Formats: sequence, C-alpha cells, structure tokens
Amino acid sequence: MIKHVFLDLDDTILDFHKAEDVAIEKTLREFSIPVTEENKALYSKINKSCWEALERAEITRTELRAMRFKKFFDALGISGRADATRAPAVYEGHLAEGHYFLPGAEALLEALYPKYTLYLATNGIAAVQAGRVASAGIGKYFKERFVSEEVGHNKPSLAYFEACFARIPDFKREEAVIVGDSLTSDIKGGIVSGIRSVWFNPHGKQASAELVPTAEIRELSELLGVLEKM
Repeated sequence: MIKHVFLDLDDTILDFHKAEDVAIEKTLREFSIPVTEENKALYSKINKSCWEALERAEITRTELRAMRFKKFFDALGISGRADATRAPAVYEGHLAEGHYFLPGAEALLEALYPKYTLYLATNGIAAVQAGRVASAGIGKYFKERFVSEEVGHNKPSLAYFEACFARIPDFKREEAVIVGDSLTSDIKGGIVSGIRSVWFNPHGKQASAELVPTAEIRELSELLGVLEKM
C-alpha cells in the first residue's frame, strides 16, 4: 500500500514551459534583445541541455546558472556585453514571479492530500521554486519540500533519494512512489532508489527500454486510481 507520494513540480504540477516562455520574454526585453520565437526557442533548448547535464552530474548547479546564459549570449553573438552576468538573476527573478497550473493539477492535490503524505521532489533552483509554490498556494499540501539545491544532491542520484528518505520517520521503500514527467530524472530516480514510479506522459512520448516506470498516465486525473491499485 502506498503511503508516501513524491511529486515533481515542473511539468507535473506547474507548467514550466509557459513559465519559462514568460520569464525569458521579460528578460529579453530588459536586455533589449529581440523577442522572437526563434530566440525563445534557442534559450529553451540551451536551458534544457544544461539541466540534462546537471542530471548526469556533468556540471554543478552554479555552473548551470552561469552557463545557460553564456551559451545563449554566445549563440546570439553578444557574448561581449557587460550585462551578461546579470542575466541569470534577472531571469530567475521573473521565473519565480508566477505560476501556471497544468490541467487537473489543483484537483489532483485536493484528492491526494487526505489519502497520502505528499512530498515535493524537484531539481529546480530553491529561490525560484519557493516563489512559484508560494504564488500557486500549494505549500500546504506538502509534508516536506525536497529541493535538490537544499538537499545537496540532484535527482536522479541515489544520494538525493536517500537524503529524502532519511528525513521521513519509519520510511519504507515499498510504501513510496514518485510521480513525474521526466524519464531521466523522476523515473530513473525511482529505479535507482528502489521505489515505484508513475510516468506522467501527456504528450505520448516514446518510452525507454532502459527506464521503465511502474505505471504510466496521460492525464493527472488518472493518478488516484493508479495509486489505489498499488
């Protein structure tokens, strides 16, 4: 029987892509860089690659925060601008300002809260995630927030999950599940840590032969039924 549910935040509860789009648009304007779909897409691609490198432990969080804008400014041919070093803080400030729920996310939290102990499990930057959680008003649902920057390790490492487990009294792996949209972060994390996993796959992405979740859902409304059968 499941007692502990670890929930990813970005693109599981809150729409990170929309938040990123709004934040990078504001940042581009602040630095007088043309706000075009091409420029926004370029930043998003670079940002995604940097977070994937962090998951693989190839770079540190400090390097990520500086690297993504250095690569972006280099690609735009404006790497010599003195204000490039300000860009990470400006962007993160905008990213922390608001929130956008995914369809069914609020109803899901309301449904899970009386039945399970919920934990937020995210690789995001602590100050950014704190701002988004506060803006969304969802902090009340979570027993604890395991933000990797504060935990000291990143998903999907075993060290991250063991640090989380150590903070839960009488924790048993067979009573836990992680739910998230990322195969390489959430599902792999469940596999390496020995807990069950549910892959939230709303866009029908191709599954991985190496990273097989315990269950897969297309809509958040499916999760409660899946958990009740575990």
